[in-house]
Amino acid sequence: MNKAHILQEIRRTAKENGGAPLGSKTFFKETGIKKGDWHGKHWVRWNDAVREAGFTPNQKDEAYDDELLVTKLVALTKELGQFPVHGDFLMKRSGDTSFPHYTSFLTRFRSKNKMIHEVVEYCRAHPGLEDILRLCEKAAIPEKLPSDKDEKDAEEIGFVYLLKSGRNYKIGRSNAAGRRGYELAIQLPDEANIVHQISTDDAVGIEAYWHSRFALKRKNGEWFDLNAADIAAFKRRKFM
Repeated sequence: MNKAHILQEIRRTAKENGGAPLGSKTFFKETGIKKGDWHGKHWVRWNDAVREAGFTPNQKDEAYDDELLVTKLVALTKELGQFPVHGDFLMKRSGDTSFPHYTSFLTRFRSKNKMIHEVVEYCRAHPGLEDILRLCEKAAIPEKLPSDKDEKDAEEIGFVYLLKSGRNYKIGRSNAAGRRGYELAIQLPDEANIVHQISTDDAVGIEAYWHSRFALKRKNGEWFDLNAADIAAFKRRKFM
């Protein structure tokens, strides 16, 4: 793995993270660059790589414990007057780098439904947070931990897909798996194939995230000139 490429990815992901460099585990999830690609080859410690990229090492996102993440969720919900969606996490992080990155919540709780469940349980155990409970109820989220069927239904709300046609890739969204790819395929001069789909309950926000992440590679509209590392990063996500 080329050292210059790793430094470039540290700077890119830090820019997307409000100027704060990612911890090594979160960096791997975002880029696919694993510890073995740099440890003992370019640097001994991850903090050394972060410093060479021009940043001051910060507290690793993965170091946050469950209770701290839940209290952050409670505070953000109270601040917004509603349970946050993906874009709210990004906005909060861009203005406050001490706030955990969205991937910290997603890695720990796996889905928005589980985040809300944890907030509800926390509020029930701490008097004085009845307003937060009402906000969760207003969002029409089940109060119990969702069953496997509940989670499957939630994941089927929408999709963000990566479609290939010719040399370029399109990132778009749909509310039905496969349908949008078919609709596009019959309109394009070259053969079009769905490379990967991400299930999501916030298709607009997740589509915007990937458009922003690959902004420098945009060709026209929703079309991008992506490389193998970009495609691998997209394919690692099953649900956002």
